[in-house]
Amino acid sequence: MVDEQNLNFLLSYCISALRQCSSWTHVEILQALAALVYNNGPKCQKYLPDLLGTAGLLLQFSDPAQPDVELRRAAVRSMANLCLSVPGQPYLDESYRSVCFQTFLSVLQSSKTTDVDDITFCMLLQSALKGVQSLLNGGKMKLMQIDQIGALLAVLKKCMFHGLPGLSIEVPTALYPAPLPQYDKRSPVKQEQSEPATSKQTGSRRKKCKGKQKKGEFGEEGREDSRDAGDESVLGADMQKLHLGDVQGSPCPDPRPRVSDVCAGRDPPSCQPCKRFSSSESEYSDTEGGIQGKVRSYQANVRQGALACFLSTIKSIEKRVLYGYWSAFVPDAPGIGSPQSVSLMTIALKDPSPKTRACALQALSAFLEGSKQFLSVAEDANDHKRAFTPFSVTIASSIRELHRCLLLALVAESSSQTLTQIVKCLANLVSNAPYSRLKPGLLTRVWNQIKPYISHKDVNVRVSSLTLLGAIISVQAPLPEVQLLLQQPSSSGLSGSGSATPGREQWRKAVPWAGESPQGSPAGCEQWRKAVPWAGESPQGSPAGCAPPEPCWLLRLCVSLIVLPREDSCSDSDTAFPALGSVYEPCPLRLEALQVLALLVKGYFPMAQSYFLGLGEVACRCMEEMDPSIQLHGAKLLEELGTGVLQQHKPDSPTAPEQRVPVSLVVTFWTMMLNGPLPGTLQNSPHATLQTSACDALSSILPEAFSLLQGDQQILCVTLLLGLNHSENPLVKAAAARALGVYILFPCLRQDVMFVADTANAILNSLHDKSPNVRAKAAWSLGNLTDTLIINMETMGQSFQEELSDLLLLKLLRSATEASKDRDKVKSNAVRALGNVLHFLQPCHVANPRFREAIEESLQALIATVGSEATMKVRWNACYALGNVFKNPALPLGEAPWATQAFSALSSVVKSCKNFKVRIKSAMALSIPSRRECYGSTEQFCQIWSALVVALQRSEDTEDFLEFKYSSSLRSQLCQALLHLLQLARSTDLPLIGSSLREHGQAIRPYVLQYLSSPGQESEAGAHTDLAERERGLQGAIEHLSAIERELQGKARVRVSLYLEDVLTHHTNATELAEA
Repeated sequence: MVDEQNLNFLLSYCISALRQCSSWTHVEILQALAALVYNNGPKCQKYLPDLLGTAGLLLQFSDPAQPDVELRRAAVRSMANLCLSVPGQPYLDESYRSVCFQTFLSVLQSSKTTDVDDITFCMLLQSALKGVQSLLNGGKMKLMQIDQIGALLAVLKKCMFHGLPGLSIEVPTALYPAPLPQYDKRSPVKQEQSEPATSKQTGSRRKKCKGKQKKGEFGEEGREDSRDAGDESVLGADMQKLHLGDVQGSPCPDPRPRVSDVCAGRDPPSCQPCKRFSSSESEYSDTEGGIQGKVRSYQANVRQGALACFLSTIKSIEKRVLYGYWSAFVPDAPGIGSPQSVSLMTIALKDPSPKTRACALQALSAFLEGSKQFLSVAEDANDHKRAFTPFSVTIASSIRELHRCLLLALVAESSSQTLTQIVKCLANLVSNAPYSRLKPGLLTRVWNQIKPYISHKDVNVRVSSLTLLGAIISVQAPLPEVQLLLQQPSSSGLSGSGSATPGREQWRKAVPWAGESPQGSPAGCEQWRKAVPWAGESPQGSPAGCAPPEPCWLLRLCVSLIVLPREDSCSDSDTAFPALGSVYEPCPLRLEALQVLALLVKGYFPMAQSYFLGLGEVACRCMEEMDPSIQLHGAKLLEELGTGVLQQHKPDSPTAPEQRVPVSLVVTFWTMMLNGPLPGTLQNSPHATLQTSACDALSSILPEAFSLLQGDQQILCVTLLLGLNHSENPLVKAAAARALGVYILFPCLRQDVMFVADTANAILNSLHDKSPNVRAKAAWSLGNLTDTLIINMETMGQSFQEELSDLLLLKLLRSATEASKDRDKVKSNAVRALGNVLHFLQPCHVANPRFREAIEESLQALIATVGSEATMKVRWNACYALGNVFKNPALPLGEAPWATQAFSALSSVVKSCKNFKVRIKSAMALSIPSRRECYGSTEQFCQIWSALVVALQRSEDTEDFLEFKYSSSLRSQLCQALLHLLQLARSTDLPLIGSSLREHGQAIRPYVLQYLSSPGQESEAGAHTDLAERERGLQGAIEHLSAIERELQGKARVRVSLYLEDVLTHHTNATELAEA
């Protein structure tokens, strides 16, 4: 590193020398300048006008008209070094960035002239590519203009194929967003005097027949490039054939690999070792061959630089803009008689350099990342027979072609590093493709073809293969196609490939599927293992026939990788992971297996439940190990097992009761966990993330099972969680607060006043924490706690209310009021808790002076939240809370000033809120008071009526199309609220109601008729109203109004009750006509 004083002196000297010295010195001066400014850009600010200004030296020397290419290259290199960013230092000004970008772009757009040698031109392109990449990475440059994006993508695509043997394309000066591939003009491919060699080709580029393969040879680009001297033109024609047809068999002769060959460990026909040219067969002399090899190496560097720059470009463009260029970089199925468009997969399949192939796959993987929304439009489940091809079918075709090409690359690849990138790219594709909208079969091909690579000699390939399997079982789970794959026999497709690890078959024999104890397992688990149905038999108490005939292949594989000692035969890459004195498989492999196992349990629990106790044992063994990462994923597996049982036992679960995991088995499971490593893991304070996961796991216990645990185990769970709630680590404290919020809903705990009080104090402590995450979790738990108060009030009556401390209740009220002023994540549950506490209050509390001020503040907080600009979730909860307040008869609803404000706020929301779900909840709140006195004066009552009428007329007015699906529910709730008001109306209310009906009666009439005739819908609160109940509501309103009007003997009868009678008559006639 040069200090700043010397740097200033040297830069001044270089600039002066460039202006005064002869031209023959300029190249060397620029090389020195490039070395000086490297990583010193921020220190060169005062020299930028001389270098990059209007008449800057670097701009002059890098001008396209510059005849000396070496001079131009040196100038571009200096400019690229200036663009390098230094962390923590200011970057180039926007004007200089723009000048550099345009210079680099012009260099990349230029063509090689005849007087420029290949190597110099490659070095010029490399410097420009590095400069663009530095601008995109260091300057956080955001490409916004379509012309700028299109021009850059065009030159990058051109450079991606620079010097690629067997292929020459001419890309337009700019690419534009288009749904179909843009035309790439292909130039005739020069055969480079290799005509005699064409008869000697036998297939793939990847392998040699002659000579021995040296270890690590595939990872060294230079060696492979030098070997590929003479057969690239052959390769172009041969690989072009690989683009046609499908992965599996086709009617015509097909050079592509078959899945059956791959699974059986045989080399596919198209992937037989290719004959390489020896030096004696080459038409070049040794010197010429050396030069050609050097040129190819530099051309490969250009392609790699372009791909690295494209990767940075992907990160600098918004996804919605980027996917406009999908067809330019992602393959599509070729049309009849037309060649396939060149894409990133062309490089992955044809490029002779494994490093370049890996770069292309890395770029494609980044391109696919986050594409789920874009790809979600794809659909080809139904055969389309139209005069045009819909965009959805085009995208589906592209997805299928991606699968086909990646699977071709998979079987043809020999470099372990590139193979890892292929599998990762496949995993990214699988994670984003909408398989439920595509014809089945794609995942089956990927599944069958990846199986041999799980036993690959390279540990990185094995890890990425497991990642791919994890992606398959997690995508849109459960998919019928994946369910069938999981049910395949264990032996299906697992015969070792040529690269399989010798002796790996032992895992099938050594895993304790039949209940035997593996070596080194804890003695405390012996009795448990005897009950584990690893051999496929049904567990005790579970339905007969529930288990598959033999264990799920993937489940068994993952368990073997996690718990079995490693084999002796391992690749060199294993030495980078010295796990547990090499007793077990490498740590990354075990971690990936644990994650796949957790995903399998999460997505396909009915399949995994047959091995419920055995999987619990795996989680136990992992938590007993010394490696915190293994312990962590063991705890995550435990959480997924607990969550799977919880989902099964939900009241609305589609799983039949006899097909669920028996509660007795769940009790056994958690008894062993609490007698095993779980309590120790929860107290493992050095590892906060592990404690957090253990907390989440403990909160996944089934309530019915918890109530059947022994008393000391119940106390252990509660004591651990209450203790962790005082942790200094915010992650642990948040998890403990959430777990307490789960436990407070357990029937066996919520009726215990002491537990409720202890939990309330713990939650209130967390509610004042400085961490926003802790406060958000505590607010959620506070909402659950107050839900419990309401449940206990309804089920236990006065006894529970009297036992609960008044002081605690006041603390709950004040803390919830304070939390309602916090950020939205806290506020949404704080207002829910406020509504519950205000509903819970008794007349003695309302009359108590200590409570009076707190009640007023809490009500004002709720009213303010309803009318605020908070998120819709917060406002929804605030409307719900006010509805709860209205249920408390102890509150002076008809007299208090806050009641007028509450009704006014709800009336405003029901008319004008953009979110229909909030409108529905506000209409529901307005219909809760059960007595006319609660609505206050006649003027206030009629204002509420008018607001509901206006809301009904506006029930289809929305700017957001997504809200329309709630419009029917909104109209039903509004009609129900209007009828509720009519059933409570007084004689003094009728004149204004009659006036409203005269003005708006015809407008709202169709909505009321629709409410009476439409099928019963489940409301937001879960209440189900049928047609008969709605008719009874209308009839009740007519009878109530008729009685009042008979007393009045005025004109109101014609305008109100007769209006409703006319609606009822019309509805009855329409119903009879429909039934006839």
